[in-house]
Amino acid sequence: MSLNLSVDMNLNGRRESSNVSDRRGQRGGAGLKLGGGIGAVIIAALIAWLSGGTPLDIISAGMGQFDSVSSQQDYTPSAEEEALATFSRKILAGTEDVWTKLFAEKGLEYTPPTLVLFTDAVSSGCGNATSATGPFYCSADETVYIDLSFFTQMHSTLGADGDFAYAYVIAHEVGHHVQHLLGTLEDAHSRMSRMSEADANRVSVALELEADYYAGVWAHHDNKMFGSLEPGDIEEAIDAAQKIGDDYLQKKARGYSVPDSFTHGTSSQRMKALQQGLASGRFTRYAQ
Repeated sequence: MSLNLSVDMNLNGRRESSNVSDRRGQRGGAGLKLGGGIGAVIIAALIAWLSGGTPLDIISAGMGQFDSVSSQQDYTPSAEEEALATFSRKILAGTEDVWTKLFAEKGLEYTPPTLVLFTDAVSSGCGNATSATGPFYCSADETVYIDLSFFTQMHSTLGADGDFAYAYVIAHEVGHHVQHLLGTLEDAHSRMSRMSEADANRVSVALELEADYYAGVWAHHDNKMFGSLEPGDIEEAIDAAQKIGDDYLQKKARGYSVPDSFTHGTSSQRMKALQQGLASGRFTRYAQ
């Protein structure tokens, strides 16, 4: 299946970030025992991912158990995967340039996160994870983790396609890093630990929508600095945001949605947050 990486975003001549640890072919945390079918796992990954959750969100929910194993295996990435790796390094570089500038304007210092590329399974500061957990940000080691095959799942399972849609994935996770540097991520997690489940879910939604907003803020300034957006790019990201709302994903997985269980925001909320960031470019807290 061919992904749409050859058109739209203008990344020609853009630098690639050096803050990338390529662990593809290094398999850690193997032996995951899954309780559901692969379709449920992919949907769970999509829920965990674009929500900015950590792998522990799925592990603690009983999706599987890990037998901690690490080994080096012969691994030859496809040409498409190599293109995705290059693309990801360029997008990460763009987030470094934009957030360094925006933090400096506030008299703050931006320390960029590391991006880890992995295959199948990985060990992080937040615990072991497999590709089934989706991309995630771990504040314990200030690192974004992604198995590039997730973009294929995103394309085939939800029909969310296009390079700016994929950039949105990375920018959302970096948005959580921004929250971490500002102290809002840890503050929210501390408050959530003392709340009822329903109240904690509402705080989680606010965090995720703010990460969507920050993804839009990044895109606004990246385009201003580099002219990166082309016709159709914004529509790609908005379409992805629509397809990753709690209501959309729960209906796709179960046939119905349970609003009280929402932790990431509805499709309309996520589209609104991303659009507001794109339109304003204002580096401020996001208010629903």
